[in-house]
Amino acid sequence: MARPTALVVAPGRGSYGKTELGSLARAGVDLAPYDAIRRAAGKPTLSELDEADRFSPGTHLAGPNAAPLIYAASMADMAAIDADRVEVVAVTGNSMGWYTALAAAGAVTLEQGFRIADAMGVNSGRHGPGGQLVLQTLDDDWQPVPGLRDRVLKLATRTGMSVSIDLGGTIVLAGDEGAVKAFAADSPVPATRLAGHGPFHTALMVDSSAAAMAELPAAWFGNPDVPLIDGTSRIWQRWASPAEALWRYTFAAQILTAYDFARAIQVAVKEFAPDHIILLGPGDTLGGAIAQGLLGIRWLGMATKQDFVARQRENPFLISMARPDQRKLVTR
Repeated sequence: MARPTALVVAPGRGSYGKTELGSLARAGVDLAPYDAIRRAAGKPTLSELDEADRFSPGTHLAGPNAAPLIYAASMADMAAIDADRVEVVAVTGNSMGWYTALAAAGAVTLEQGFRIADAMGVNSGRHGPGGQLVLQTLDDDWQPVPGLRDRVLKLATRTGMSVSIDLGGTIVLAGDEGAVKAFAADSPVPATRLAGHGPFHTALMVDSSAAAMAELPAAWFGNPDVPLIDGTSRIWQRWASPAEALWRYTFAAQILTAYDFARAIQVAVKEFAPDHIILLGPGDTLGGAIAQGLLGIRWLGMATKQDFVARQRENPFLISMARPDQRKLVTR
């Protein structure tokens, strides 16, 4: 019998939180190779961070530590997927999760992927003054509030903000300090500033892009083993993905322009029609955004939050590796 197929999704910043502290140790993840790289660079090892006595937002959510922690957790989950039970047919990720997706799809090696995530955790702090705001444009049933998205985008244009990450019903906006304050003052819905986040996926990240292109070589990149869907919804196919083009996207366009995660999910399910979406850990905070992206195109006939919840209860389409009852469906 044919194995069920799956689209794998790698999460980005914010997915390793207080409840994930110690999760790498509990799962028995081999952190020795990562720890050696971090130790050689004079950085706290992942073992030290994961096994800390308490969760420290200033430490664990900081880019230089958060990015490698998330990468290690996600790739451990990727390795745990049982190839005899499910066939991975495509991979995507959200924002920082793109670096994980590169390794999960085989476009870079496990070690190269870690070095990329580790370096970009530092490089993400190289930017002009500014930050991100996150807000919702859906109601409690995950239905679009009439006219709200247009109002938000018009105000963003007027105040100098731009879309940083489009999660469908959730929009992350970014801009310089003046723009952030101006938008927040007039926002038609509550807009929360993301602590410790710069103006990601905007031209204000030019120093981050330049540092990445100078430090991380194109020679690390190659054709993926399975197709990759990026933040513009482009599909990087097996045997047809020029290494330099993939490298340039990763460290130029991916850093400097908006990341449309909702569209990446929608294109991926339309193109590959997977039997499941597998969300890698840590955490499962990206699950709602994935679901809302699916509702936006009425995938499998789902149009409301209740439709999605009912589907998940009967036969989960979205499998979160952070949920033990769902994890067991795709692991040994």
